[in-house]
Amino acid sequence: MKYKTKILADRLTSALSQWPGVECVSLNEAALPDTLDPYFALILDVFYSGPIPGSEERNKLFGDDVAAFETSSQAWKDRFLVGEIPVRIEYKAAVRIEELVSFTDTRRDALWLIKDSGTYGFYRLAHGDVLFNRTGWIDAIRNRLQKIDTEFWERMRDAGQSKMEHFLGDLGAAMVQGDDFYYLISSSGFIKYACLTLFCINRRFEPSHRAYYKQVIALPKLPESFPAQLETFLRGGTGITMDRKYSLAQLIARGIIAL
Repeated sequence: MKYKTKILADRLTSALSQWPGVECVSLNEAALPDTLDPYFALILDVFYSGPIPGSEERNKLFGDDVAAFETSSQAWKDRFLVGEIPVRIEYKAAVRIEELVSFTDTRRDALWLIKDSGTYGFYRLAHGDVLFNRTGWIDAIRNRLQKIDTEFWERMRDAGQSKMEHFLGDLGAAMVQGDDFYYLISSSGFIKYACLTLFCINRRFEPSHRAYYKQVIALPKLPESFPAQLETFLRGGTGITMDRKYSLAQLIARGIIAL
């Protein structure tokens, strides 16, 4: 992280930590690249258990150099600029986070509620750089995430694998129909859930989509030739027809299912 980014993160955290209802402030990994990186953003997750100030007060508290301040209608997220640095602050109720984490252990029967959204929410909880920790609440949450058992990962794998196979079928149908648009949508869904299934097989939370490629090919347990197959599927080019790409998708799916 660049020095000026750290200074700004510390400044914002100092303001946020003054609010009694704030339990924890964590920094998203999107702040780690250079500020010239197109993916760069200073993203803070603010977990709260009590009231937080309204949007107008927040705007003033963040500093006089804040520009282009905007907030969501539900006040869940603030966006603004400080100089050339894009900032996003996301507010998350601790009680909602505890409910989410309960699906991994005490409420396993409700796991279907997150099967479509995946495990990215857990990834942010587990991997954010904690800048402020009032009561140790985040430590207890992370401890629970570290204890997730085999049954959770197997259920999540089954859900992801089922979606992968569904999109594979759509891919074949789009190929037969020569439907370019549906083929593109199906390709995207197939590769997303293929990767999600691999993260579950490796018992890893999935990162943001911008980090999918780099992290999935580095997983320890992968089908043989998967990195090369994924590269071909993504890059393709004019030399790969619909039917050849569909055949490649079938190979990828078979390799994942066999793990």
